[in-house]
Amino acid sequence: MSEHRIFKTSFAKVYPMYVQKAERKGRTRAEVDQIIGWLTGYSADGLQHQLDAGCDIETFLAEAPAMHPNRALIKGVVCGVRVEDVADPLMQQIRYLDKLIDELAKGKAMEKILRS
Repeated sequence: MSEHRIFKTSFAKVYPMYVQKAERKGRTRAEVDQIIGWLTGYSADGLQHQLDAGCDIETFLAEAPAMHPNRALIKGVVCGVRVEDVADPLMQQIRYLDKLIDELAKGKAMEKILRS
């Protein structure tokens, strides 16, 4: 099985799309950053460093300081695929992030998004 091209896509290219999606729905960049930090363990400085470095999504997730232990509680459909049923662990991490950003854009409360 070949790698999906999203794995080698620069996170710095995808990040602004997450922010735009949130901002179109009245949410903020700070909330997007909070979600990314919750899921990956990146601090604000760590996230900015990864964006400046231009690393790909695979590297961004592989170098994440601490993937949140409650990420398995993220359930639902993204692009017609149930995130809990994604077999590839890397693709599942990407779908987790996509799902959290979708929930933010749909107006869900941060306490519910972060599944603390």
